[in-house]
Amino acid sequence: MNLVDSCGWLEYFADGPNAGFFAKPIEKVEKLLVPTICILEVFKRVYQQGGEDAAFQASAAMNQGIIVEMDAAIAMKAAKIGVEMKMPLADSVILATARARGATIWTQDEHFRNIAGVKFVEKK
Repeated sequence: MNLVDSCGWLEYFADGPNAGFFAKPIEKVEKLLVPTICILEVFKRVYQQGGEDAAFQASAAMNQGIIVEMDAAIAMKAAKIGVEMKMPLADSVILATARARGATIWTQDEHFRNIAGVKFVEKK
């Protein structure tokens, strides 16, 4: 299973320099986990930059994957990760979700560099 971090989705939608890196997991929707926190982050950014229609289009694309809601177990694991790894809230939820589901995280976010189970690419 794969999980694309919010920054990866934004890179993909913007057709940025690393879009090809993120296309591989995004386009295999049958193996794509999408935490609701990623939908929140992406919808917010796209809404700010491109308006409501663009935000709903991005959300529709994300909803083709397997949506993972944050339950109590993920929330508590994310809290521990946040404290132990000094990781921001959304990133800790993403990492906890990936670990709970045995997924690989695809990202260009420095917070995930050198963490097991992460495919990291340098932001260009």
